[in-house]
Order: sequence, then structure tokens, then C-alpha cells
Amino acid sequence: MPKTIAEKILSAHAGKDLKAGDFAICKVDFTFGQDGTSAIIIDRIKELGVKQLKTDFCLVIDHSAPSPNEGVSRVHKKMHNFAREFKQRIFDIGCGVCHQVIPESGEVLPGKLILGADSHTCTYGALGAFSTGVGSTDLAIALATGKNWFKVPETFKIIVKGKLPKGVFAKDIILQIIGKIGADGATYQAVEFCGPVIEKMDMDGRFTMCNMVVEMGAKCGFMPQDKITFAWLKSRGVKQSAIKPVCADKGAVYAKVLEFDISKLKSQVSLPHSVDKVKPAVELKAVKINEAFLGTCTNGRLQDFKIAAKILKGRRVAPGVKLIIAPSSRAVLLEAIRLKLVNTFIEAGAIILAPGCGPCVGTHNGIPADGEIVISTANRNFKGRMGNPKAFIYLASPATVAASAVKGYITDPKSLL
Repeated sequence: MPKTIAEKILSAHAGKDLKAGDFAICKVDFTFGQDGTSAIIIDRIKELGVKQLKTDFCLVIDHSAPSPNEGVSRVHKKMHNFAREFKQRIFDIGCGVCHQVIPESGEVLPGKLILGADSHTCTYGALGAFSTGVGSTDLAIALATGKNWFKVPETFKIIVKGKLPKGVFAKDIILQIIGKIGADGATYQAVEFCGPVIEKMDMDGRFTMCNMVVEMGAKCGFMPQDKITFAWLKSRGVKQSAIKPVCADKGAVYAKVLEFDISKLKSQVSLPHSVDKVKPAVELKAVKINEAFLGTCTNGRLQDFKIAAKILKGRRVAPGVKLIIAPSSRAVLLEAIRLKLVNTFIEAGAIILAPGCGPCVGTHNGIPADGEIVISTANRNFKGRMGNPKAFIYLASPATVAASAVKGYITDPKSLL
């Protein structure tokens, strides 16, 4: 029977033939926890009496890094102690966001089954892995047994075609898709992206799109594995022999096949307080901003910074606006320094944070005040996401965020590029 990518990967890890809707126990290849979820993972492992972990595992300190208070510092210490006891790798403060540093490490390969105690683990589907977020207790069970149970998801096939307009980027495409499908329109689905636009898209753009499939309810997302994928993995030290692409069979059965022509797409913005409430930036000129945030696991990569720097070069952030920039990893920061992008940001009046999640989750580094309006490259904008339920978060591309920071109100970046 012809299979989708999700059906193929789960079948391989269950050791038997599976189709959408089936339940199975599958071997898990790799797992991780971050500082917002690892304390419970560690507690469960101790409660279970586990002496040896049964999957590859790492810990990442990124959500509150450096620590903003003594409670978080205790969690960080707990993670360090666990890493030493079980001889596991830990990406410490300043290394970066889990969804950047783990792919950079070479752990993510096509066909792998990866569980993370973080909902945006779906990001790794950009490299062809079946990767999904789970709760801390489920993650601990995978560590204890090397396995977990799965329901094989049905799959949406999303074809993206057309000519990419000026000022439009991967973030605009995925916001448009979520706006059409809805925040719960793909619940427990896998998503396969394909089409001419996807085939030309760089890896940073592919990571952005897979990162946000969970925002329409999806379990995981997949990008094609091609010469762009192989070149990216090779640059991270992965040998060609280790890369085994997984593609859907001809005749695979899809729950839906959707086509999006982006030829006339304008820069998109997600309005408070729901990610699927999407409008063109050009229609939101009346919205004045107090804070602009460039970073996160969605858009804190090098291409994102290059795009923002084009707009900020020779310009200044508008009076009364805070522009906060958080690189997604130390490697991204170093390259941004080498290319003098950081100089451009600082000269424009931006604040540069240590590599990590920054203010995205709302624990530190830029919590907005009551009534303040933030435009962010993040993936979520529900009430309280950035630490204050009385603030308002708009989501947009790095170009739109940079342009808005310069103008002081939500701005289509086309005129500044």
C-alpha cells in the first residue's frame, strides 16, 4: 500500500506495516527537554528508578537564560546535576534555542523519530524527521523504555506555487496558510509541504514553516529532502552516507490536498489574540507599536537577521520603540558578528540578547507593560504569551518587524527593501 512520509517513518520504527489511524508502539531515536519542562522529566525518571536512559537525550537551557530568579536557577542546577549523573549532553546558557542548536548538532536526520518536551519540536520536519512535542511524563517514559505509543496521523498535502512577491517571506506564507486552515484546522494531522516555492526555499525558511504547523493543530510537518537539505546537513558535519531521504509514495492517500498560489500575497500579520486572525500589514498602519522582537525558534536564524539588517541599515528605531533581538544560537550570533549585522542592529538602536528564547515565553528580557503593543517574529500571540495578559502581540516576518520598528507602527516592508 502506498504510504505518506508519516506512515513510512512510524512503520519503520514500529517494525510493522502501519496506516493512518493505526496505533503502535514505536522505537524513539532522540529526545530532549528544555528548562521549562526538564524538572518534571527528571522527577519522573527518579520516581521510576531509572538507572540508564534508553534513548539518545540532551537538555537545553534556553527559555530563561540567564536565569531571572532563584526558582529558575534551582531548575538549571537540577538539570546540570542530572546531566552529570547520567552523562548526558547539556546545551548551557548562551548556546541558543533547542530548535536551533539540536539541528545544528547533527542529531536530526531524515527518517528519525524524535520527541521533545516542547510543542515546537515539529520544527525538525524541515529535515525530514518525524518530530513532535510531548508532555514531560511522556518524555520520561520514552527515556525509561526507549519507546512510546503513537497514533499514525492522517496527512494534509500543501502545495505552494507562484512567484514570490517582493517583501514576502516564508513567515508570510505560513501565516497565510494558518489563516486559511484555522488554528485547529489540522488537528493531529501530519503536513507535507511541496511545490515550486518550497523547492526553492532555503533551510531557514523551511524551518520557519515547519515550526508553525503546530499552530494549526498539526502533529508534525515535513519538507522535501533535496540538495538544499543535503548541503545544510553536510555543513553541520553529517556524512552523506548517514542521510537516507524519506518521500511519500506515488498514490499515497491524503486527508486533504490544498494549493496556495502566493503570487499576489502581501506581507501578513497575525492579530491578537489568535494566530489564525491574519491580515495584510498594509491594512494595519494605524497600529502604533511599543516593542518589536526579532528572534525565537521561528525566526532567529541568519537569513532572518540578513533580511532585517537590509531594512535597518542606515536607519534608526523609532522614538519610544524597543527593538529586542535574540539570536537562535551562538553560531548564528558569531556569523551575524562576522557579517557586521550586529553592528547594523546596534547602530539602529536595537538591544541584543544572549542566544536563547528571549522574551517569547514571557519570563524575562522584554515583558511588555499593560496596554503595550508588540510586533514579534514568534509563533504565538495568545493572552499572556509574553508575560502580560494585558498586552497585545502581533506576529509577522522579520522584514515586517524591522520595518515596523523603524516607522513606529505596523508597516509593510516592501517600501523599505
